[in-house]
Amino acid sequence: MMRAMTAQPPLPPSSHARRGVWHRLFADVIDPYAFRVALYVLLALPAGGLVVGLLTVGVVGGVLTLALVVGAALLLGALWLVGGLADVQRVLAGLLGVSFVRAGPLPAYTGVWPWVRATLSDPATYRALLFHVVQFPLAALCWLVLGTLLALTLGALASPLWWLHPPLFPLVWRDSTVMPGLPVVAGLLLLGCGSLLVLGGVLNLMGRMWTRLTLALLGGDMGYEAARREVMALRRAAGRVALGDDLEATLADLAVQARLASTAQAVALLSPDGSPRASSGTFPAEWSLSVQPAPVPQGEADVRFAAGGATLVSFSVTLPPSAEVLDGGTLRAVYAPGTRPGPDELAFLLSIADHAGTALHAAQLIERAGTRAGEQERARLARELHDSVAQALYGITLGAKTARATLDRDTEKARASLDYTIRLAEGGVSEMKALLFSLRPDALEEGGLVAALTGHAQAMEARHGLTVFADLPAEPHLTPDAQAAAYRVAQEALHNVVKHARASQVWLSVTQADGWVTLSVRDNGRGFDPDLQGRGTLGQRSMRERAAGAGGTLEVRSVRATVSGTQSETAPGADSGTTVTLRLPAAPSEPQPPAVSTGAQP
Repeated sequence: MMRAMTAQPPLPPSSHARRGVWHRLFADVIDPYAFRVALYVLLALPAGGLVVGLLTVGVVGGVLTLALVVGAALLLGALWLVGGLADVQRVLAGLLGVSFVRAGPLPAYTGVWPWVRATLSDPATYRALLFHVVQFPLAALCWLVLGTLLALTLGALASPLWWLHPPLFPLVWRDSTVMPGLPVVAGLLLLGCGSLLVLGGVLNLMGRMWTRLTLALLGGDMGYEAARREVMALRRAAGRVALGDDLEATLADLAVQARLASTAQAVALLSPDGSPRASSGTFPAEWSLSVQPAPVPQGEADVRFAAGGATLVSFSVTLPPSAEVLDGGTLRAVYAPGTRPGPDELAFLLSIADHAGTALHAAQLIERAGTRAGEQERARLARELHDSVAQALYGITLGAKTARATLDRDTEKARASLDYTIRLAEGGVSEMKALLFSLRPDALEEGGLVAALTGHAQAMEARHGLTVFADLPAEPHLTPDAQAAAYRVAQEALHNVVKHARASQVWLSVTQADGWVTLSVRDNGRGFDPDLQGRGTLGQRSMRERAAGAGGTLEVRSVRATVSGTQSETAPGADSGTTVTLRLPAAPSEPQPPAVSTGAQP
């Protein structure tokens, strides 16, 4: 099967605007690209003749001997030569600066007839055959044109030798020898220089012609490859924007993807004031990024051309109407001289600009959400201080004033007021500790699971008046994910105790045995009927999901309190309550280094 190939056309010769007059005049002649083209044309004629000869012998010989077994072999060989000689032509096209890369791995060989069917159904086979047919006559025509120009150039430039040594170039006209004069020699020299310039220009044109021919007939489907690169770039850009972890990294990745999937030399994303946010590639000096571009209408491209032949394309980065700031800046793409973006590539770059606008909008939303979360947290903190610490401070103030007023008249009453004030102060301190603990989400990372659960238990006692019996002998061996799951499950279980159980006592324990860590939260509340809960409440489902995510199990057992009297509500009893048991696999213990004896006695 014919190998699918892709190719990148060579960049045109660089601009000679800053060179000297003579250098610019003979630029096509002294350009190394012209000599490579001449060598390619020199080799193309014998190569084309050899290819045509081999294919003709194979096809004609195969047809004439088709009745014999050798005829089928000759036809199969000719079919193989179409692809094999095309690979030789691709190597030869390297003189033109054309490089081919394989788009995918070679297909596995599955037999002769599958290979024949695949080869005959591959459009690349017929394109390669067309190249073989066209190459020989086209190379012969190039030889004829270049040979004529080269002979004219050499003959005209050799005219001074004719003037200096007429016997070397005898020219007889009507029985008389023509002797050149100085004006004739000067005219022939000018003709030689002009022919040399024409020869350089013709070589340049031939190089472009053969380059386009090899890309069109020996290369793969360039439109398909470009579309594939653009789709891959857009998919990665969408994933990067959806991740939304770092705006600067997202914009930088968008610029890189836009440059790699297009023919642009450089791509940059600019802020509304013209300062660069992200860029990929090198911008020419004439397109300085500090120059603020003109406003570009939304959904359109602004295309400008430089004196050196470079092209600058600008797109407006626009945010959705719901954004606070609609102007997201500009996307710029610079193309090398002689390269122009097509409509499909402009549409691709416009999509990249839209992705940049989405990333900027997402960053605005995240910042807005963070600001709103901070405001909500400050409001919650104000409510907590007002409901707990502020009330305690107000009670302390009243108790201290009462004690001062009754200190001289009634000592016992003053002592009672002072005791009341001390209890309020201790309660306020406990409330403040609980509030500070709730504002520290990093307690688990700093002190471990036992320290975090101890602090949470103390906060429950201080804020809700519960009696918490904590049995937390040692820090269990858990992975960070399992540790976080255990802490969140304990938080949810204690929250349910406060919200639903109407309990007065809670037992909290963590044990480790036989490679498993067991966390238990038990209360003496009113309980519930597990059969009526079905799959459980949202909190229970969340706890089960956390346990399953950490590779453990969760069990919830509850005994509902009996109905007392004629009351419809249930009251906690000695046998009622709920027990939440979490089992997690213990993390493997790290080997401990051997203890070093210091001679101290226990």
